[in-house]
Amino acid sequence: MADKKKFNYGGQAVIEGVMIRGRSSVVTAIRRPGGDIAVISKPAPSINKSRARRIPFVRGVVVLIESLLLGINSLMSSANIALEEEKEEISNKAIWGMVASGAVLVVAVFFIAPLFLAKLLNSLLPNSLAFMVVEGIIRLIIFIAYLKIIGFMPDIKRVFTYHGAEHKTVNAYEAGVPMEPESVKNYSRAHIRCGTSFLFLVLVVAIVVFSIVGRQALWLMVLYRIVLIPVIMGIGYEIIYFGARHTGNWFMKIILAPGLWLQSLTTGEPDNSQLEVAIAAMNKAVENDQAEEAAIPAA
Repeated sequence: MADKKKFNYGGQAVIEGVMIRGRSSVVTAIRRPGGDIAVISKPAPSINKSRARRIPFVRGVVVLIESLLLGINSLMSSANIALEEEKEEISNKAIWGMVASGAVLVVAVFFIAPLFLAKLLNSLLPNSLAFMVVEGIIRLIIFIAYLKIIGFMPDIKRVFTYHGAEHKTVNAYEAGVPMEPESVKNYSRAHIRCGTSFLFLVLVVAIVVFSIVGRQALWLMVLYRIVLIPVIMGIGYEIIYFGARHTGNWFMKIILAPGLWLQSLTTGEPDNSQLEVAIAAMNKAVENDQAEEAAIPAA
């Protein structure tokens, strides 16, 4: 039987913890208020093995939806564990309400607002291409400013350090070193498959896609900025997907370099206790995958 294609582990930071997505499970490790580590392991969603996940340009949207759902679930778990001392609990309804309002805000701030700001300069712009480039630059400035501002918030800053722990752990695992804090801490906080890099590429791809559409009536341009988001994300994912498999390619290094630099804004330097949490999540995810493979009868 042919060897299985190498699985790329990945995840995200949550409140006082890290989520790692494996082939067979999704593992969230959280530091409890008392100091011990809670490890929650759940089966990976069936979409993880679906055909749609292998179709170019479609898989980017599928992965995004999957990551959003898994991330929300892990955030709810981590938030409720982190609130154990206060005897409080965040309801699913409250979380989904925040997600829905957040999605509307993201579209409004990062896609609609730059359009209206560029419109103010319309008389100074000679053609459609110039308009789209200026709109894109405004969008990128807003994105970078947003990352910089939220990085000053103490709670977000701590989540960013767990984000750094997640990246270091994935990098160390892929390098094949022992999963111990002293080994893991030497690895980079940047990772080519990070969501920060993906979002940056989405904003750059948006310039190209909207340039192809061109200047239209204002209401139509607003509509395009909403309905074309899945298309833009699908293209952005393919660039990340290709780049992750061609890390030595000089052209891809140039394309991906800004996204890797931006990760300095969304990752902090973790301490050993945070690395322990990320390592616990990674070890359990790998353990679950190894157990599943061992249970499959040889052909």
